[in-house]
Amino acid sequence: MTAPVKAAVFGTGSWGTTFAMVLADAGCDVTLWGRRPELAEAINSRHSNPDYLPGVELPDGIRATTDPAEAAAGAEFTVLAVPSQTLRGNLAQWAPLLARDTVLVSLMKGVELGSAMRMSEVIEDVTKTPADRIAVLSGPNLAREIAARMPAAAVVACRDESVAQRLQKACHTPYFRPYTETDVVGCELGGAVKNVIGLAVGIADGMGLGDNTKGSLITRGLAETARLGLAMGADPLTFSGLAGLGDLVATASSPLSRNHTFGINLGKGMTLEETIAVTKQTAEGVKSCESVADLARRHGVEMPITDTVVDIVHNGKPPLVAVKELMSRSAKAERR
Repeated sequence: MTAPVKAAVFGTGSWGTTFAMVLADAGCDVTLWGRRPELAEAINSRHSNPDYLPGVELPDGIRATTDPAEAAAGAEFTVLAVPSQTLRGNLAQWAPLLARDTVLVSLMKGVELGSAMRMSEVIEDVTKTPADRIAVLSGPNLAREIAARMPAAAVVACRDESVAQRLQKACHTPYFRPYTETDVVGCELGGAVKNVIGLAVGIADGMGLGDNTKGSLITRGLAETARLGLAMGADPLTFSGLAGLGDLVATASSPLSRNHTFGINLGKGMTLEETIAVTKQTAEGVKSCESVADLARRHGVEMPITDTVVDIVHNGKPPLVAVKELMSRSAKAERR
């Protein structure tokens, strides 16, 4: 009888815990790492993560620990599910502990501030792991719905397609359907930029604007993403798939989306500080909007919606003024 695949998941937030559940349901032996002893104890003794997934019963195949060496030992897949801006610091501590030849899997959807690196690039930079052993998972994956085992699809991307296929097999369940892809750049950009557009749509909703506005922001936001992706060597077709349009629609329309909810509060007139105070989990687009805008400047790509979000979130521009400025830009052809 073949031994189960061993997987380590670093991060006990809602998505890290949910993906640990997916892996366990797919037959993997999963060790979940978190900082807080009381949360690890709740997962081990009550099969529950009361802080991030209250009411969800976790499978027996998940064991939690606060010891990163214990989590990493012997893992065929090492899944990273921490806030994107904390990845470098955390990974520097974990890198010496990682199992030899483990596949590093990023669940994070962000771009690093300062370096403008995608998460797979940060992983490669810190751990010196070859790019063909670094995978990313992206798509319309709202954690709470997947934790309820509602049907969902995703993309697992790796430069080495055989590695993507191994990961696909390790996380394929009756309710979670992963597809493979080799366009890592496109999948990561789709995931990072959709958070920014999700903020924009949330702001519009908070202002009381309509569905035409929402549809326009989603469509033109996708155009911004595709322009940046093309400049960075991504396959344009990736953005019409799960990691592009699929993820963007879910993030921009669901009340379960952290970025959409964060944007609603800003659109209603709350300050950045007030919105942060009432937000319990990380909304990646809040910081990544600056790094995405930086990435666009480095590649000479125009991203007006992204720039508008930066102005509202970080420069204090009133949403009504920002929307008027966005709408009054010079007219042009749609596909330019």
